Amino acid sequence: MARPNPVHLVFVALVTLATAAWAESPFDGHWKGAIALPSGQLDLDVDIGSNAAGELSGDISIPVQAIRDRALGDFAIDGRTVTFSIPGIPGDPTFEGTLDTNGTTLSGPFRQGGGELTFSLTLGDDAAAAARAALEGFDAVIEKAVADFNVPGLGIAIVAGGEVVLARGFGHRDRENDLPMTPDTLFAIGSTTKAMTATVLGMMADEGKLDWDEPLVRYLPSFRLADPTVTARITARDLVTHRSGMPRHDLLWYSNNEGTRAEMIARFAHLELTGDLRERYQYNNLMFMTAGHLAGQLADTTWEEVMRTRLFAPLGMTRSNFAVAASQSDDNHALPYRETDSDELVRIPFRSIDLIGPAGSVNSSVNEMAQWLRFNLSGGQVGDEQLILASTLADLHTPHMSIPPAGPDARVSQNAYGMGWVVDVYRGHRRVHHGGGIDGFSTAVSFFPDDDFGIVAFTNRGSGLGGLVSQTAADRVLGLKPVSWIDDALERSRQREPAEEDMEANKDAARVADTTPSRPLDAYAGDYHDPGYGVVTVRHADDRLYARFNGIDTPLAHWHYDVWKGDPSREEDTTFESMTYQFRADFDGQIAELVAPFETTSSPIVFRKQPSASMTDPDYLAGLAGIFSGSTGIDGEVKLSGTTLTLHLPGQPVYTLVPEVSGRFGIEGLQGFNLGFELGDDGTATSVTFYQPNGVFTATRVED
Repeated sequence: MARPNPVHLVFVALVTLATAAWAESPFDGHWKGAIALPSGQLDLDVDIGSNAAGELSGDISIPVQAIRDRALGDFAIDGRTVTFSIPGIPGDPTFEGTLDTNGTTLSGPFRQGGGELTFSLTLGDDAAAAARAALEGFDAVIEKAVADFNVPGLGIAIVAGGEVVLARGFGHRDRENDLPMTPDTLFAIGSTTKAMTATVLGMMADEGKLDWDEPLVRYLPSFRLADPTVTARITARDLVTHRSGMPRHDLLWYSNNEGTRAEMIARFAHLELTGDLRERYQYNNLMFMTAGHLAGQLADTTWEEVMRTRLFAPLGMTRSNFAVAASQSDDNHALPYRETDSDELVRIPFRSIDLIGPAGSVNSSVNEMAQWLRFNLSGGQVGDEQLILASTLADLHTPHMSIPPAGPDARVSQNAYGMGWVVDVYRGHRRVHHGGGIDGFSTAVSFFPDDDFGIVAFTNRGSGLGGLVSQTAADRVLGLKPVSWIDDALERSRQREPAEEDMEANKDAARVADTTPSRPLDAYAGDYHDPGYGVVTVRHADDRLYARFNGIDTPLAHWHYDVWKGDPSREEDTTFESMTYQFRADFDGQIAELVAPFETTSSPIVFRKQPSASMTDPDYLAGLAGIFSGSTGIDGEVKLSGTTLTLHLPGQPVYTLVPEVSGRFGIEGLQGFNLGFELGDDGTATSVTFYQPNGVFTATRVED
């Protein structure tokens, strides 16, 4: 006997039930249950309503197949039995259900394609009404948590059954001016932006503009990584699943808004990879920036414009934006705060991250993010418009890369990464979620696709409270035994305090006492360059050293020998607090390199000191050109071409002279050989001294 195939139930229609008053039939209401399958059950829910004439209509949802509100038809009533079908589906799927004596259970045969199974549905509140009932008294829980966690404010929105069942602000968006948090307050949503970037790429894949699994160089021909074999194989899917082989290298982009995304991507060829492609999960914001750049290139515009037109406008997210500068021009935006060691809340500056935008620069409110949740829970449908294929959206929500477990917790399965989303099973319920954090803001977005339920929670201080509140709400709405997520986390935080105090007290344990720098402080000053990271500028002022990188100035405190650390006592930007900087000398005794562990999972970054800018100045170099004769009787000539000096010796190849930090010029291709010029009052070289392993000799200028 042929069995009905639930996979055939792939639906695209949406029905809106009439809202006019009518006499209810005994079948009216929200019914939830399942079809019994040989291997388990297929969960579904059915909404039925009747009009004034007693005619029935309704819709069906099957969460596991991302089917939402598919129209039902062919209703017929025979006493306490009702039949209805799902029009337009192969095999004519039909339900024939009979009410029990209480009128609360509807059960009977389900037929499709000549086969027959049984189904059973129970009458109850619809998902939205049930969620509202479950959340009664929840406001008091949040208010207490905001106070206990010393968070200025929190915004939260909860969606269930396609409706926003809770949207509220707690505490303050601006403490100094006593301005309250509201559901329309704009927050920086951080890395929860990533799922949006992956979604617009998915829309382009639907249109044939992108194949997720084609080599990326097909779409971005100039894209290069340090390993050419990885470059040749990496795909767009790899960009959005954190499996590129590249570690985070976050300090490359953090606080950096100079240049373009294309220019930033050009630096990737100089960044160390710490794994092969798809070898292991390595979270990477730079790859998501590349994914956003790709979206803009495919649409012949920018990532911002793609997001605005293809996502924000259809979802009605009219106030959501891409830069904290835009948020600050809005009358209702949250200010960022941090907690000091003395538990005081202090306001901090906004962090502009426009350049890395596709990985985390969106700003939004919980009211507008609720529409983003509804979009994901509806299979990519907004009203009558299907913005993205349901199968494509399901692919984004599907595990692609295993994430190493953070710690044992039997209540949550091991995480995996989808495409812009983290996927797990929370206390028996499939969950799709992501967190986000940028200076002074923390975000938690999560939804349960099989339960038609989602939550977004923001705080305007770095904190895990949003995720804890979300899990507490989930326990209520899903009818799970309560877990004291919030109180348990607060207690763990208190228990960590002694260990953190001990760590702070012992921070000097690895320091070598009673050492001094090997050189005067001026010797360490200069510009240090790495082709991937750019320039660190070190200056000497006020009897100490300062390091500047990506616009962030950090005073340095001497640690030991030629090692300094970012001064932890400062109150300004703390990005490089306790960062270690080691200065290294070359064979001539000149400070030539600055080494710093900017990416802790890779080799330290080696920044090479740059020679004085005058050594590439044509006017300066012109005074060095000429013919010089030494005691060996061999004349040599120094010539200038553009900004490059060359050395010509009889019977030898032409040598290119390379500026060095000592003020001398090295000979390209010859280690240990360099030249130093003596200048007259008019800036013309009067002699040149040759330094080489077997000796030093001087040649004087030959007058014309």
